[in-house]
Amino acid sequence: MAGKFLEDMRRPRQAYRIAADLQSRELKHYYFLFEEKRIARGKDQRLIGRFDENGIPLNKTYIDVHDKDYVYFPISIGQMGLAVWHSWLESGRNEDLQRFIKFADWFLANAEESPELGVRWLSDVPLPAYGNPGPWQSAFAQARGISILLRAYQQSGNKAYLTTAEKALIPFTLPVSKGGVTRFTSSGPFYEEYPADVPVLVLNGMIFSLLGVYDFVRVFPEKEAARTIFDSGLSTLEAMLPEFDLGYWSRYNLCRREGYPEIDPATIGYQRLHATQLELLYRMSGRPLFKHYAERFREQDKMINILQMYRVKFRALKQIGRL
Repeated sequence: MAGKFLEDMRRPRQAYRIAADLQSRELKHYYFLFEEKRIARGKDQRLIGRFDENGIPLNKTYIDVHDKDYVYFPISIGQMGLAVWHSWLESGRNEDLQRFIKFADWFLANAEESPELGVRWLSDVPLPAYGNPGPWQSAFAQARGISILLRAYQQSGNKAYLTTAEKALIPFTLPVSKGGVTRFTSSGPFYEEYPADVPVLVLNGMIFSLLGVYDFVRVFPEKEAARTIFDSGLSTLEAMLPEFDLGYWSRYNLCRREGYPEIDPATIGYQRLHATQLELLYRMSGRPLFKHYAERFREQDKMINILQMYRVKFRALKQIGRL
């Protein structure tokens, strides 16, 4: 825990640099400027431990998973793929573009498709903390796949990428209980990073999920389905943001599972990510509440609050077997 504390304290206060272009129909840089070398070294995705022959990363599983060591994890694969895309935007080299296309092809090859559920990318690893034995779908994974596939479509013209990206929107319209990725709360639809039989409601995962849908809105503004998913999610987030505010810090999630900690605060890294994500949403949408909470979460980021958070976080991690 002490090592994690020192590592977190060295993190920059601005989690990621935000891209300049947030509106154009042609998708260039992703909203956060992921750097390939940094991610490959595990600076942003600490669980990336190996790469296959195509450069696709595999994740080391969490400490509370005992029957698997390394898995393909669509969320990490998407982040690495977007970082490779950024490498190509900077270099213009065909070799970098072809490396990126391998990520898009991974999402094509590993799409689970059905008439009822559209396209999903499943993570075949248990989630003991949330009571999900796996495999499981994720709104975050859906968003990563959409962002990769739309960029590949615009660059190559291959309609298979577009068709798969559009089908990946369908799980956003379905509840978790029916194989979708949405928790229909009293405040509106919340897109679940980690689905379970009870609400988990991870804040950063919800926001990243919205970004993939927004890529589709940008490319196809005439498609009402994507716009509805995005606008409804923004409104849900506005309504629920006060619940994520502990007064001195932000919550990582609002998990309702019996036996799960009543309060699971964000780590330092996630606190800073929450602030950056909300700043981005304000720039994208102009909704002032996002700016308010971006500033509030940044103001909370001081030593006295960090120490208070770590006391609570230690108990939470111990309770769910992550220590």
